[in-house]
Amino acid sequence: MINIYVGNLSYQSGDADVRSAFEAFGEVKSAKVIQDMATGRSKGFAFVEMADKAAGMTAIEQLDNTDLNGRNIRVNEARPRERTNDRGGDRGEFRSRH
Repeated sequence: MINIYVGNLSYQSGDADVRSAFEAFGEVKSAKVIQDMATGRSKGFAFVEMADKAAGMTAIEQLDNTDLNGRNIRVNEARPRERTNDRGGDRGEFRSRH
């Protein structure tokens, strides 16, 4: 299994467009264009999950910097999300009760 990041997508590109491009290289488990929650508009990037890592690596090599709906897409292996504590504060530190 491999997770792939697809950037610089045309705002008109949908899940089916991305899926179709990657299916030429092997089984696509999922293809999801990320949308802005407030507007429902594409954010210009997507994530693709492919069943076979070798097929996914071939797709990355073959599709990076190629045209999809009028834009040259950027394709690479997705990195794991970095977790941060964006709530602020001093969680985990002891405080006096005064």
